Amino acid sequence: MSSEKNLNLTLNVWRQKNAQTEGGFETYAAPGISTDMSFLEMLDVVNEELITKGNDPIAFDHDCREGICGTCSMVIDGRPHGPKERTTACQLHMRSFKDGDTIAIEPWRAAAFPVQKDLIVDRGAFDRIIAAGGFISAPTGSAQDANALPVSKQNADLAMDAAACIGCGACVAACPNASAMLFVSAKVSQLALLPQGQPERYIRVRDMIAQMDAEEFGTCTNHGECEAACPKGISVENIARMNRDYLKASLTYRPEVASGGAG
Repeated sequence: MSSEKNLNLTLNVWRQKNAQTEGGFETYAAPGISTDMSFLEMLDVVNEELITKGNDPIAFDHDCREGICGTCSMVIDGRPHGPKERTTACQLHMRSFKDGDTIAIEPWRAAAFPVQKDLIVDRGAFDRIIAAGGFISAPTGSAQDANALPVSKQNADLAMDAAACIGCGACVAACPNASAMLFVSAKVSQLALLPQGQPERYIRVRDMIAQMDAEEFGTCTNHGECEAACPKGISVENIARMNRDYLKASLTYRPEVASGGAG
């Protein structure tokens, strides 16, 4: 038997025409919202009504709607991705709200994530951090036999946990300093824990942190809000691992010297 109910809601939504204009909250009625809808489906219904009336629909990012891509970034009632733990906005169902609720919906707030329109922010800073070293460039050849490179069970599990980061940016939005340390540390850790990531391990951590600083993210002051807001449960343990690697990289760094040919 379906437990579907309908909700009558009031939405206070951040509207901003573009990156050059100032934004502000606008209020919309959302009547007859099924509790079986996802949060994004609820916004779809509101947008259909706005379009029917000839108004500009609310702009928001979305793609897979399966909690995988991380694009459904928005702050719902003051919390990145809303009130449910380890849940992306696309997987948040309206049964999490009550009839008559007023819901505030905002974009990520961080200087490194400039608002482009309404709830959409530019998260290109994350792409540039990955481009700075979040990959393995050493040739790996064809696929090797299983167990050719032994990996301990513990390291395999920790690397898989770190690789679960979907790069949504909720950690930045939740941090009072708008720090990206949890995101960067997850991307550093997933490679640092595996044999394939060792040749570039210390170059990687140094270059990715340098790019993070260049993007003007804030510093980590151990509030732990990032871990609490992460929809994939990425642990702050990764930040400690990244800091250890960065210290070792700083102590052992030697500038590359161009090699000359035979005289």
